[in-house]
Amino acid sequence: MMQDKRVTFYHSPNTRSTATLVLLDELGADYELKVLNMKAGENRAPEYLAINPMGKVPAIVHGDALVTEQAAIFIYLADLYPQAGLAPAIGDPLRGPYLRWMVYYGSCFEPAVVDRAMQREPAPASTSPYGDFDTVLNTLIAQLGKGPYLLGEKFSAADVLWGMALTWTTMFKLVPELPEIKAYMDRVNARPSVGKMRAKDAEFAAAQAQGAA
Repeated sequence: MMQDKRVTFYHSPNTRSTATLVLLDELGADYELKVLNMKAGENRAPEYLAINPMGKVPAIVHGDALVTEQAAIFIYLADLYPQAGLAPAIGDPLRGPYLRWMVYYGSCFEPAVVDRAMQREPAPASTSPYGDFDTVLNTLIAQLGKGPYLLGEKFSAADVLWGMALTWTTMFKLVPELPEIKAYMDRVNARPSVGKMRAKDAEFAAAQAQGAA
């Protein structure tokens, strides 16, 4: 087993990747940061496409392991740093629910939100990956109502993922800011790592804007 836990993290400010930046801080992770300027097309340069052919962030490299897709990165990192306590271990009764909500984000929530934002009807129920928007949202709200976190009293990496995602989707009016959602976002956003990493992200964005001026 690899003993070195240092990862290389590919990031661009003001993207979904910011949630991974927060997670790395929550984990106390050792990482090398590679900041890409997506407005300048650096994510489409051959050097980065060799890392992630999709041209998306985040992406991490740990030794010979390349991990893309945000939920997969969250699962990998939280397991890499178990001492942080942000991922229930295999055998823990909360492991299944934890994985469920990690995967639900990418497999159901994001497709539903994108279809709603684009004013597209979902695919027929027999082929849709998520069913319908209202069911996706109501399933999430029911879980948040049990609070304070997705796993009850236990804060986990899943809350970093969902807290950040709900913050930007409600900001752009893609998801209604219902009481359960607002209370949950407020709890997650109150964590010191969120404010700290948002400030750092703003510095990255300002530096890129200055370079383009």
